[in-house]
Amino acid sequence: MNIAILGFGTIGSGVYEIIQHAATDEVKNLHVTHILIRKGKDKTLPIMCDDIQTIFDDPQVDLIVETIGGIEPAHTHIMNAIQAKKHVVTANKAVVAKYLKDFNAAAVNNDVHFYYEASTGGGIPWIQGLEKALRIDAVDCIHGIFNGTSNYILDHMYRYQATFDDVLKDAQHLGYAEADPSADIDGFDISNKIRISASIAYNHPITDQFPIFGIRNILKEDVQFFSSKGFVVKLIAKTKRKGNTYDCIVEPMLFGKNQIEANIQENYNLISLHGDTIGELKFYGQGAGKLATANAVIQDIIDISENKSHRQCSFNNTMQYDSTLCNHDYILRCNPSLQSLFKELEYEPIAHSYFHIKHVEATKMHAILKEILECDPTAFMASIYEEEQSC
Repeated sequence: MNIAILGFGTIGSGVYEIIQHAATDEVKNLHVTHILIRKGKDKTLPIMCDDIQTIFDDPQVDLIVETIGGIEPAHTHIMNAIQAKKHVVTANKAVVAKYLKDFNAAAVNNDVHFYYEASTGGGIPWIQGLEKALRIDAVDCIHGIFNGTSNYILDHMYRYQATFDDVLKDAQHLGYAEADPSADIDGFDISNKIRISASIAYNHPITDQFPIFGIRNILKEDVQFFSSKGFVVKLIAKTKRKGNTYDCIVEPMLFGKNQIEANIQENYNLISLHGDTIGELKFYGQGAGKLATANAVIQDIIDISENKSHRQCSFNNTMQYDSTLCNHDYILRCNPSLQSLFKELEYEPIAHSYFHIKHVEATKMHAILKEILECDPTAFMASIYEEEQSC
């Protein structure tokens, strides 16, 4: 199979590296014939080019790997590739979250495959695991640690009593975090991943806006306070279904120290689903990184080369967004003078500047936090995971 790689950054170069150092017969059957780079960049390999049309026009190219990232020109390139009757594999969670239904429909119409395992969970076979569960069960809940960068930061703050800024610098030095880490630490990266996961689980394109709050404001003192109460904080994405309604949320969550999520270290991920007959399944592994994510890309490529079809979603199910499905207790840190902003909620002070907010809708709590942040931009909150509810 002849492959063109669009983009030669971390993931694109990882795909090329695995293929060039093929360790199995399946990988030895793959050949990279084109690598698209930006105009003006040095062509350090003879197969590099800066004209996308030469790739689309080459009848020898069977499959295109999109690793440019972002929305455009990735969206246009993927659509043009599909319309040129070429299979597409991508690791781009942003473009998949926004255009998954369109890409799937175009692939069906053009009799090619569009696969995106690497867009969610890095090297974890999460998408295919979810699809297999859906062959038998209606999945009613998904939650987990979807982002290796945020987990690395929170893990090191907890285990080494480090500050957020120091660990972030360390993560950037190691290549886990970008120079602009906003997507990871503000929760936008995992919001795309839960959007993709929920779209597949519910066979419905998730386009509604839902509450997102990240870890930018977390202090070393917060981590230590949570620990003193028996908790470890993780950044969690969650979706829950009830009948034909669903909810989604991204927020820091507190787990008891003996719970599995609390003990996920470094840049690893842990994603859980719940189905009626299978119960709870957990998927653990490298959620990011050059070779782990490239491995997931190549798994998709091999499936296509061996004509192995993945589960097809029509995304024609009718679902309604219901912001009342996710209810939690929260621990909130803010200036005590702002108690009037949540006086209608059931709460109690538990330490200076810390408040235990009891059983409130997540959407309502996020709306209150937004008001608090206008007066105290350093405020932070985390929900409390309730094990008996499973999700």
